[in-house]
Amino acid sequence: MSGIQRIKRWAGLGIATGALVAAGMSPAMAAEVNIGFTGPLSGGAALYGQNALEGLKMAAAEINAGGGIKVDGKAYDINLVSLDDQYAPSRAAVNGKRLVQQYNAPAVFTPHSGGTFALQAFNERDRFLVMSYTSIPEVTSKGNKLTVKIPPNFTDYVAPFAKLTMERFGPKLAIANATHDYAKYWTKAFVPAWKKAGGEIVADNPMDYNKSADFYTGVSKVLAADPDVLFIGGASEPTGLVVRQARELGFEGGFVIMDQAKVSEVARVAGGMAALEGAVGVAPLSHLDTPGAKSFIKLYAKDHDNVPTAETAYNYFAMFLLARAMESAGTVTDVADIRAAIPQALKQVDTTHNPFAVTSMTDDGNLAIDVRIAEVTDGKVDILQRSDMDLD
Repeated sequence: MSGIQRIKRWAGLGIATGALVAAGMSPAMAAEVNIGFTGPLSGGAALYGQNALEGLKMAAAEINAGGGIKVDGKAYDINLVSLDDQYAPSRAAVNGKRLVQQYNAPAVFTPHSGGTFALQAFNERDRFLVMSYTSIPEVTSKGNKLTVKIPPNFTDYVAPFAKLTMERFGPKLAIANATHDYAKYWTKAFVPAWKKAGGEIVADNPMDYNKSADFYTGVSKVLAADPDVLFIGGASEPTGLVVRQARELGFEGGFVIMDQAKVSEVARVAGGMAALEGAVGVAPLSHLDTPGAKSFIKLYAKDHDNVPTAETAYNYFAMFLLARAMESAGTVTDVADIRAAIPQALKQVDTTHNPFAVTSMTDDGNLAIDVRIAEVTDGKVDILQRSDMDLD
């Protein structure tokens, strides 16, 4: 067998379950370990959820093709079980219960804060790891002992974003971001930082990025306050629409883009990189010079026509990290031992499987990197490292 993928359709929740079988195995099927995913696979944030899931699928296929997860002389293929939660925390909780009770998943990936907090309400009791793709610091600061937070804290971006846009465009900020909990966390952190730097808030009108397909009314409302900078962000596609409509309405200022939205994806909807002139956001994967980023982009291009995003690459890495932690711990079921083995596993994930060059994890489960910031200047993306900026 070589690169075989079995897809099962389950009624009720629109589940797609992929069982990826190792290449070069003996005629007997390898044992399997079920790894769960709950995220938005339909609705306004569907592309975001699908991008995260795609990274997990790519890693699972590669791990299985390489002989699976090897524990005490036994090989385990990864069977990735994915459930659509439509970005709703309540659905994520139901999905988490099902993944653990029906599929015995020792780990559940989720790409949003609402889903993470919903799973954390019972993951220590029900004994499964939460592999969280969200940048909210509270995910790890609350002390949940069975959580790993994959991307850096969004608070690492707040001061650089404020500094770059205020110096270039001016002190008047209008809030036009999304209404979900993640956006509220960003707003709570960004507004005081903007004011501390000498700025003012001239308009505050969050919009539902998951339900709306036309933002003219909301964008017109904030532009009436004559802002220098718009604070925007949610999933990439609606964020791009907000940018496009702001430009169509005559806005010539800058954009602070929350890290959930990806600059390259926003540009495709907004009308190209020129529409994002003056925007700051997270650095696109395609602009990173790490060996892992280059390797991942080449791998992604084999089976995809579009450009890979950060959530795809981070989740690809995180699946490898989980697999190596299981091998280091010598178990695919003891979640406490698997969690404890992750610092050691970080050393065992080679550079080709680590696009963002993650090197460490805090005791509370936060994977850490020196964040890279994208600034659009003259229609091109410039990359800055936070450690190189004077933020005093």
